[in-house]
Amino acid sequence: MGILSKITKLSKNKKFGYSPRFYDDKGGGNPFEIEHKFDKFRSTVGRNRGLKKKFNNVLDDVKREGDRNLKKRMAIILTILILIFLYIIDFDLSIFIN
Repeated sequence: MGILSKITKLSKNKKFGYSPRFYDDKGGGNPFEIEHKFDKFRSTVGRNRGLKKKFNNVLDDVKREGDRNLKKRMAIILTILILIFLYIIDFDLSIFIN
């Protein structure tokens, strides 16, 4: 068994010092934590636990004034897409006209 155990004996693992490529070891945080670049500006992302809190945050975001032309642009795009869809399915629009 002495001769056979020397041949089949597993070698010990080699140790090496691993440091991640983009890790700032000067206290920059966890290198494995992935964060989206816009998360710090969003109110719905974070440690908001509970459905009611998340829902209230979404309502606050909706109430906040954004781009003024957004609603007009969205309505125009939506109507164009609906008309394209109706054209594709050969819908007769004459039923809406007297």
